[in-house]
Amino acid sequence: MSDVTTGENLLFLTDEQLRQGIEAMYFAYRGFTADPDRILAGMAYGRAHHRAIHFINRAPGTTVNNLLLLLGVTKQSLNRVLRTLIEDGLVESRVGTVDKRERHLFLTEAGEALERRLSDAQRARMRTAYRTAGPQAVAGFRQVLEAMMDPDMRRRYHAMRESGA
Repeated sequence: MSDVTTGENLLFLTDEQLRQGIEAMYFAYRGFTADPDRILAGMAYGRAHHRAIHFINRAPGTTVNNLLLLLGVTKQSLNRVLRTLIEDGLVESRVGTVDKRERHLFLTEAGEALERRLSDAQRARMRTAYRTAGPQAVAGFRQVLEAMMDPDMRRRYHAMRESGA
């Protein structure tokens, strides 16, 4: 195997190799979202609902403004998603104790159950992929993903990981 195909000479990737990586990411993302998409389709929810549920679960009590920053969506778009999740009894919005203008978000028991179903499907896919690739590939994959993040998002990602939230 040549240096390029084993990953030892990655500083000299051709445009074709980069295109292949881009396409691999597209198809991997499609696979990664396929299981949750099937679960959500039966509920008339989409990926925006899934992402909101995921991050509310990761940081119970997060504010609407924090969720806006994490998801990178408009306030109008997030409000539509949250309104549906609240009306359907999956998310609870509580008024802030310090700042009454803030809304803190929590999953209800039903929301937690849905989040588990969605995450279990993705964890199973990730677990299989990680086991197949091996520990060095997993570490390399994580490095590549972090290197692709904008600096501000990488800081948020690291802060979230360090807080355990």
